[in-house]
Amino acid sequence: MGHIKEPKGVNLIIASEPLTDKARKEISAFISSYKVSTNRRKVKAVKSSKKAKLTHSTT
Repeated sequence: MGHIKEPKGVNLIIASEPLTDKARKEISAFISSYKVSTNRRKVKAVKSSKKAKLTHSTT
């Protein structure tokens, strides 16, 4: 990959502004509520296909 030159008059440096205390608290609250809601979801256990094959092959 080659070097990308900045066109004249264009600044490609991106700098974010510091977060305020209010924004930091809102983000923290959202993340904690998201973690709680995703922990409630349960994943169904996948049954082993070996057991199914063994029961069918013995008959």
